Amino acid sequence: MPPFIPVVRSLLETDLYKFTMWQALLHSHPGAHAEYEFVCRNTPQFPLAELASDVSAQIDHLCSLSFTEDELAYLRGLRFMKSDFIDFLTVFRFQRKFITVATDGGTLHIRAAGPQVHVMGFEIFVLYIVNELYFRRFDQTAALAEGRARLADKIRQLQAFGAEPPHRHPFEFSDFGLRRRFSSAWHDEVADTLLAHVPHYFKGTSNVHLARRIGMVPIGTMAHEYLQSFQSFGVRLRDFQKAALEDWVQEYRGDLGIALTDVVGMDAFLADFDLYFAKLFDGLRHDSGDPVEWGEKALAHYAALRIDPHTKRLVFSDGLDLPKALALYRHFADRIVTGFGIGTNLTNDMGVAPLNIVMKLVRCNGQSVAKLSDAPGKTMCQDQTFLAYLRQVFSHTAS
Repeated sequence: MPPFIPVVRSLLETDLYKFTMWQALLHSHPGAHAEYEFVCRNTPQFPLAELASDVSAQIDHLCSLSFTEDELAYLRGLRFMKSDFIDFLTVFRFQRKFITVATDGGTLHIRAAGPQVHVMGFEIFVLYIVNELYFRRFDQTAALAEGRARLADKIRQLQAFGAEPPHRHPFEFSDFGLRRRFSSAWHDEVADTLLAHVPHYFKGTSNVHLARRIGMVPIGTMAHEYLQSFQSFGVRLRDFQKAALEDWVQEYRGDLGIALTDVVGMDAFLADFDLYFAKLFDGLRHDSGDPVEWGEKALAHYAALRIDPHTKRLVFSDGLDLPKALALYRHFADRIVTGFGIGTNLTNDMGVAPLNIVMKLVRCNGQSVAKLSDAPGKTMCQDQTFLAYLRQVFSHTAS
């Protein structure tokens, strides 16, 4: 039997938005109960069920970890993290009883259910555990050679881009690739290489552990689960987005001001994103649908509200690679500040087809929740009756 090699190095090695959502929900809805389920959206080269015992062992290891004093000190140094939340983390441990791993034929089933403030953190760890275990089975030498060649090509693209005439706002991108990375070692190498060769473009990472190690800014605000949770929090369904945004504003008082727009579609989001929110939030994040159409809608909305778009930011994060990011930058950069979160194409561009895996909130407080995506195939809900009702409430067409 091969030796056990832990995948998770630190409880700090998760996306920043897990901490920011965690803190906000601990303060506003500490008693919420939530259920999360793992899904693979594409066809892997071998059945993920073969990984079940190894995934279970890695989750056992995850549940043995706690935050170290220096990790907590780092989090305390982020001005938007509050002392009572850090105190909570001093005693926090993942509870193994709240997460199960099972198989059905070749399908891997992972489910986390329990108090939301105890189970919401599992998501990112589970995803990169499955990824790393999966990719350990491939030829490491060949994959790393191909990955390094492709990373070198990205750096050449950026260096060539630097010779273009400048736009009003600079091009900046961040690493959003923790969830679906090839491995922790490769993630480190990618970040170190980008920081060494293109520091004027590479500005941050969502990986808090990595940001701490290399002295970069940790990047992130909110994900779909935060807004979806408010579908079950007792507000009128039509008002759940406004309630979620208002709670965010009260929690962070001007920090972390990028709002996610596609939980019930961009049009429905903008109907709720009135002058009050448009002035309070620094900008918007795109995560589904046509990014150019989305950006033009955002610009038109700011114009209708008589807000100077040069004071706002559009962050693009939906399946980006470098050419797509540069094309979007060229389209928008003279009209509004932009930012780009590049994920799998940075941390798992190795010549082997990546996994398209997610672990999404499916129920909160015993009630189904849903995401009505602007992209076909990304809509998430197990309850078709609730999904139809949500579509009716927000006049959203099926996708």
